[in-house]
Amino acid sequence: MSTVAVEPTISAPGARPAGVSSPDDAAHSIQAMFDTIAPTYDRANHLLSFGLDRFWWSRAARTLRPILARPEAQVLDLCCGTGDLTLALDRYRPKVPQGLKPLPSATGIGTAEAVPLSKTAPSTDRSTHWDPVIPNEGDRPASATVEGPAVAVKQPAPILAADFSHNMLALAQPKFAGRNIVTLEADALHLPLADSSIDLVTFAFGFRNLADYAAGLAELYRVLRPGGEIAILECNQPGGLIGWCYSLYFRRVLPTLGGLISGTPRAYAYLPDSVQRFPRPPAMKQLITAAGFANPTWTSYTLGTAGLYRAAKP
Repeated sequence: MSTVAVEPTISAPGARPAGVSSPDDAAHSIQAMFDTIAPTYDRANHLLSFGLDRFWWSRAARTLRPILARPEAQVLDLCCGTGDLTLALDRYRPKVPQGLKPLPSATGIGTAEAVPLSKTAPSTDRSTHWDPVIPNEGDRPASATVEGPAVAVKQPAPILAADFSHNMLALAQPKFAGRNIVTLEADALHLPLADSSIDLVTFAFGFRNLADYAAGLAELYRVLRPGGEIAILECNQPGGLIGWCYSLYFRRVLPTLGGLISGTPRAYAYLPDSVQRFPRPPAMKQLITAAGFANPTWTSYTLGTAGLYRAAKP
């Protein structure tokens, strides 16, 4: 029986696909890989995880209900891919009042269009990508008025779904139609967002693909408001017999099946390598603490094969 690889150290620099050494090259390689596998991404995820991916997204979103329930909370789903975690989060967001249509504004904060209740709202182009920063709370409208008697109605803040893969976002956008979700094509290490502007940042199986983990955590810290939280759903390499079975599937079975489904074997050879390289929970919590976050926790999902990291900005 082979042994599971040793725990990566706290100095783990970030994702490194085979044949790549620098952070910039790693980022470009990973971006191109996700653009390539985007058309088959959802099908491959569901099949290769035996449907557990849906359970993990739902469980993570339920955990975050206290923040999601706040209408004013600014939620950023990073490395959102085709948007499945974003949709799970949206189930717990306050709904847009009847008669108001969420629109992506030039600043990245959704605004409410006054739409007569007797008319059908025009379709909204959600492909806008924002370069300006999100304004502070006092700089944006807190309400809008529907046609008829003047009634101020609070407009819930939209979820901001961001990814640096254009092809992934193109597949996510149809899923977001009619929902208070707007998209942003951006690099998680260089977000075009203001300091202290976000209340919750989430990831679903995307953080380990960052080319620099410490830089990624520093960027999350920068955009979060004091009291804001990170919630990182990520794969894990368990130990013992479970770990041996997991490694066998991940290294022998998954790359072959993923390659057949996607037509891109290289991408699914990278997947087990990226999990193997990623810090285990104790080391990851140290990285989170070193970035300035308080009270990092890890909740194990499905025998330790995945889990949710949470921490707050003091």
